[in-house]
Amino acid sequence: MRLFGKTFQSGRSARRAKSKVLMHDAGVAAVEFAFVAPIFIGLLMITFEFGFAFYARAVLQGAVEEAARTATLENTQWSQISERVNERVRAVIPTGNAETDISFEFDPVYYANYADLLIPEDFEDNNNNNAWDPEECFVDRNQNRVYDTDVGLDGRGGAQDVVTIDAKVTYVRPFPMWELFGMSQNQTVRVSTYLRNQPFSAQAAQESIRICPAT
Repeated sequence: MRLFGKTFQSGRSARRAKSKVLMHDAGVAAVEFAFVAPIFIGLLMITFEFGFAFYARAVLQGAVEEAARTATLENTQWSQISERVNERVRAVIPTGNAETDISFEFDPVYYANYADLLIPEDFEDNNNNNAWDPEECFVDRNQNRVYDTDVGLDGRGGAQDVVTIDAKVTYVRPFPMWELFGMSQNQTVRVSTYLRNQPFSAQAAQESIRICPAT
């Protein structure tokens, strides 16, 4: 009986020791989770945030390219094109959030050909500083009588002109974590596309004029 009593006490001590070990492990796991969980949740939110931004950009890019194809056709109302892009983009932006404020810009620019895209007007660099100065002559290619670093003109252009459409959407980020890092909650997505107008008539000629400052 005595031996049995010692065996019983030893077994009970072992169970107590095991219980203490389990409680200790549970406490360590809880502490580790308290440290790891915020980091994990933060990384998860960042992943979703960038994923949503890429998705919004893809939707906007597709809408703008569709608009550009429509804009190349004659007699297409520009207001209808803009409305269509707005509908497609707003369908994915979280407009249900009362704090979401979407600003939308949709401004077309046209060029005579693809070679003119985003290039500056030629000028006489008399002082060799690689920049146009007000006293230097320049070639006014878009006929607005001022020097431009981009020869494009506002509007959709005419037959066979190359239309570029830039769009920008600004929305409130779905997750409010950016304020914790002192960053803006607003996210801006910009896209652009270029497409030549259909040859529904002859292309209008654009005359370049050399302009020099008055002396």
